[in-house]
Amino acid sequence: MPFPQQIPRAFTRENIEAIPFGKMGCYGLFRLHMWVYVGKGDIRARLRDHSNDVNPCITRERPTHWVDVVTTDYDNEEKRLIVELKPVCNQKIG
Repeated sequence: MPFPQQIPRAFTRENIEAIPFGKMGCYGLFRLHMWVYVGKGDIRARLRDHSNDVNPCITRERPTHWVDVVTTDYDNEEKRLIVELKPVCNQKIG
């Protein structure tokens, strides 16, 4: 199972800023029928980085939405999600 059942949120600055500080786990960026990137860490901080065009692949692929999962085991969860979803902008696992 990829991410827990949830309503995807639009990949907008407003939605990113609404995330509570210190929410740790994994997140997935996607657009229609394509996973763009899976990452881990402080979800708000990482999504802010991605919205500021720090990764050329993510910028090029223009994700429209994101989902997340809060977990303390985000290293293993990220690896599992990358293997399962095969996001186009993840060059390595972990």
